[in-house]
Amino acid sequence: MSLQEVNKHTVLPPIISRSDKEFLESIQRYIITETKRVGCNEEGPADEYFTIYRNVFDKVIDYVNSYKSVLTSIKKEYDAFIETIKKGRRTAFYLHGKLKVLAAEPTALVYHQRRAIQLEAKVRIIENNSKEIQSQIDEMRQLRAEYDKKEVKLCASTRQLWRPIPGMTLQDSVNLDALNKYKQHLEDRYIKCKQDMSREYVPAQKKADLDEEMIVLLKRRDLAENLNKDLKFRFNELISLGEYEKAACFAANSPRRILQNIGTMNKFKAVGKIRGKPLPLLLFFEAIFSTSQAFKRPINADLTVEGIKCGLSEKRLDLVTHWITQEKLTFSEKAGDIVFAYGEQNTYHKPNCLALAQIIYNECGLHKKALLCLCKQGQIHEAVEQLQQLKDFTFEDLINLITECPQTELVKCLTRERDGKPPFLSFALAVLHLFSVDMKKVGIKLLQEISKGGKDEIEHLVMDDPFCSLEKWQEIANICLQNGFENLSSDIMSILRSQAGVSEISEDDSINIMEHVFW
Repeated sequence: MSLQEVNKHTVLPPIISRSDKEFLESIQRYIITETKRVGCNEEGPADEYFTIYRNVFDKVIDYVNSYKSVLTSIKKEYDAFIETIKKGRRTAFYLHGKLKVLAAEPTALVYHQRRAIQLEAKVRIIENNSKEIQSQIDEMRQLRAEYDKKEVKLCASTRQLWRPIPGMTLQDSVNLDALNKYKQHLEDRYIKCKQDMSREYVPAQKKADLDEEMIVLLKRRDLAENLNKDLKFRFNELISLGEYEKAACFAANSPRRILQNIGTMNKFKAVGKIRGKPLPLLLFFEAIFSTSQAFKRPINADLTVEGIKCGLSEKRLDLVTHWITQEKLTFSEKAGDIVFAYGEQNTYHKPNCLALAQIIYNECGLHKKALLCLCKQGQIHEAVEQLQQLKDFTFEDLINLITECPQTELVKCLTRERDGKPPFLSFALAVLHLFSVDMKKVGIKLLQEISKGGKDEIEHLVMDDPFCSLEKWQEIANICLQNGFENLSSDIMSILRSQAGVSEISEDDSINIMEHVFW
């Protein structure tokens, strides 16, 4: 046996350490996992496959410190080589696309040339059609000219008898119906011309009269301006001298009420209060309101509002009462609101203020606010009688009314029948609303009132309610139970259950209580 053969059988396989074995296994797992994740097969997409093994190469270099420099150089060369291959591939792809474009140029040119030939053929067809149409037009013009010449010759031959009628053809001029129609048209035009002349034109003498009238009016205007200047001078002199009462009387009695305006009022307001003397502004309003009956037109709304505000600010409700009831003023909603608000702030004067506000609201046609004033004065029956005459009072208006005036008598009148007519408002809905707006005391009073009447009154109230559903009445029964009206609650529930066709009241039941009456 030779030495070579002996050495061949005596060489042992390399012994791998445990750490190397674990490293190699982790590398193998990494390769298998990543190739599956990116979908690489053995041939792979080149970029992903290369990236996986480049990362493996980096890990091997980091693990083998002894050969790190050599392996790094090898990896660098491989990366450069691969990058060169990628660059060549991109260049080839770009050149391939450019080659396709160059190859398609002859075909595109052929298509363009063919399209140009087609368009030229269409243009020739259109030109030929245009020439034919133009020739037809010229022929028709020539025929029309010849016809007109014949018609003129015919008219010339018979001109000793008649002439052609303007606006009518030869055929219409010998047609009786067409002639009658044209005659009516001329008569209408004649009448319209006469009307226009009488309305748009006047004789020369009329213009002279208007000029004289304008001169007279201009003279009157100049006299009025001079008078206005004189009045303002006398008025300003009285103000400067502190004669406020005389100035107020002067302004109230000024010709044509020239000084009864906001500007004059502001001058009195600017003076303010004078110790020991009446307020000058109040003197002004007393003067102009006391003389308002002597003029045809009442004091305007702005001055009326300011006068009422001034009187109330000086606690002169007696003056304001006299002005509203006796004088000739122009009322407005704002004036009524001012008086109403003053009554709400001053309990002692509240009845008088409500009556005055009611007068103003009635004058302005504000019936809803006037009804509120009546109710707050305790005149419930008068308010209900007026309510019967109003047609634009809605459910929301009724709810607002009992909210602004939460009186049990008002709710009872609104929820009861009147002369065989249905009630204005549902008792159940009214009670539910009062409990929902923190007016529990009024709601409890109403429940106490109906509980005194016994089951018959409750049944009448429930059965004659055309607005409320079973579900709402069940809520009323629950409210009664929560507030100590157990008997009332049981009576309502028994009445609801005893109706024809009703066996149980559920939460989903929204059938109207009066439905059985209509069916």
